[in-house]
Amino acid sequence: MHYFHNSEQSKNVGFSLCPHLLLRRRRRFPELSSSLLHHSQDQTCLPTSHPISVACVGVRSCSSRAAAPIRVMAAEAEILYAPDMESRPSAPRSKQALISLSDKTDLAFLGKGLQELGYTIVSTGGTTSALENAGLSVSKVEHLTRFPEMLDGRVKTLHPHIHGGILARRDQQHHMEALDKHGIGTIDVVVVNLYPFYDKVTSAADIEFEDGIESVDIGGPAMIRAAAKNHKDVLVVVDSHDYPAVLEFLKNGGDDQQFRRKLAWKAFQHVASYDSAVSEWLWRQTTGEKFPPSLTVPLSVKSSLRYGENPHQKAKFYVDKSLAEVNGGGIATAIQHHGKEMSYNNYLDADAAWNCVSEFSDPTCVVVKHMNPCGVASRGDILEAYRLAVKADPVSAFGGIVAFNVEIDENLAREIREFRSPTDGETRMFYEIVVAPKYSKKGLEVLRGKSKTLRILEAKKNKKGKLSLRQVGAGWLAQESDDLTPADIKFNVVSGTTPQESGLEDAEFAWLCVKHVKSNAIVIAKNKCMLGMGSGQPNRLESLRIAMRKSGEEVKGAALASDAFFPFAWNDAVEEACQSGIAVIAEPGGSIRDQDAIECCNKYGVSLIFTNVRHFRH
Repeated sequence: MHYFHNSEQSKNVGFSLCPHLLLRRRRRFPELSSSLLHHSQDQTCLPTSHPISVACVGVRSCSSRAAAPIRVMAAEAEILYAPDMESRPSAPRSKQALISLSDKTDLAFLGKGLQELGYTIVSTGGTTSALENAGLSVSKVEHLTRFPEMLDGRVKTLHPHIHGGILARRDQQHHMEALDKHGIGTIDVVVVNLYPFYDKVTSAADIEFEDGIESVDIGGPAMIRAAAKNHKDVLVVVDSHDYPAVLEFLKNGGDDQQFRRKLAWKAFQHVASYDSAVSEWLWRQTTGEKFPPSLTVPLSVKSSLRYGENPHQKAKFYVDKSLAEVNGGGIATAIQHHGKEMSYNNYLDADAAWNCVSEFSDPTCVVVKHMNPCGVASRGDILEAYRLAVKADPVSAFGGIVAFNVEIDENLAREIREFRSPTDGETRMFYEIVVAPKYSKKGLEVLRGKSKTLRILEAKKNKKGKLSLRQVGAGWLAQESDDLTPADIKFNVVSGTTPQESGLEDAEFAWLCVKHVKSNAIVIAKNKCMLGMGSGQPNRLESLRIAMRKSGEEVKGAALASDAFFPFAWNDAVEEACQSGIAVIAEPGGSIRDQDAIECCNKYGVSLIFTNVRHFRH
């Protein structure tokens, strides 16, 4: 930066001053030194292809020895816009593609293809280096803007020479005249993906707040949104999977507006998902409140499904990309090792089975049909647990989902493969899905031999504390997940009869099972094995009768758990349970007729336990 007070000082400048600009400035500022004007007239004006950046920034009264100060800055450093500069002549417009990528997958392929189609590539930072290393010629973005990167990289592309070239509508004459006036070229292709904010904030739990904030991309989303808005004239690309189609599109003339709209949609969706991650992370840094006043859930298609719940319904399966789901486990992130593609109902049933079996600490097997556990057993010997779980309801288990909370080794795999139905001892059990946390190499090999269609899933346990979402017409219900286990609550004996230790263990086991059964729900269990369950009935008495019928004679001395309180006791569910031989009943309590339930149990010598926790499941 220089301030000239006389013509002698100005002679030391290594470039010439345009007399036309100075004449205009002199008409506006009579005090302008005539000696400076005289000096500039002795020089040759720079050609328009190398414009000099000169602006008068201030004039003040001065002595005869000093002219008005003029600030002159080199063109390679900055451009100072002179508001009354005449329009620059139009130059032939070359095809330009701006590329700025964090994820540089297939960058060389794209760059080579664009150059072969006659595009000049403009790029930034590491993308420039990667393109040059691939042998491609690149123009740096600062050469286009004639303005250096600043503020530690925060400002690189936020410049009229970038956004003017992207946003100008080619069919609007005054837009193109404005570009000509300011010497701005059009940008025809914008290829941008964003700083890896998602990866940054999920890579470590203790990331510093400032590190997270510095990973928020500003210039990238601005360019993507600008290009997507003007997609009629500018092709916007955010996904490397689209590179081959984009090059083919440009090769064929680039006139398909539907293709341009699809890429524009993808661009806005890309930015929306990015912003949702930033918003979710910032909310967590601001408050511990689990329910924000506004919520965006980013979903990404994992697979197309043959159909939905029924064949006439189309369906797809989406993965939740929320930060809260990172490393959160669950069926959506399960690895499928074998079998047919998953269906809509397969996902629902597999999720129900996996969520249930993951609740147990002992080696456990769970069999599920239509999202209800129809067989559950815990044993030190997982083979025995499997047999008992199937035995609880072999008819329902056939064609169901079987889940384990331990590794499936060769022995267990052979048992699953060869086990015959307890109903006839001959029919080999058939399953839709097997789910486990891991498989031995031999176990997986054996299990694959059971059926070509058997789906074999390897899943991680669901993380606790997640937000549970459920859709209703025109809205969503959000709640905390039901994560309570027997260890989290107190089992209060309210009857005159105290249960034996084994009875209490059975009550806890039944209570853990019943939370996974559709309401109205009743589970009867003994020796850490489900004997029978009743689910989904409009009245609790009917659910009780179904559970007792499935339990048969084994009901005597067993424990019963109910997902909610019993509204009536005498001549109703409580008395029928007592009369059948049930030894322990576990229920939440809370009915206005709780005393009736206590007196009924006392009459039959049954232990009654209040948990003070309800487990409705609709």
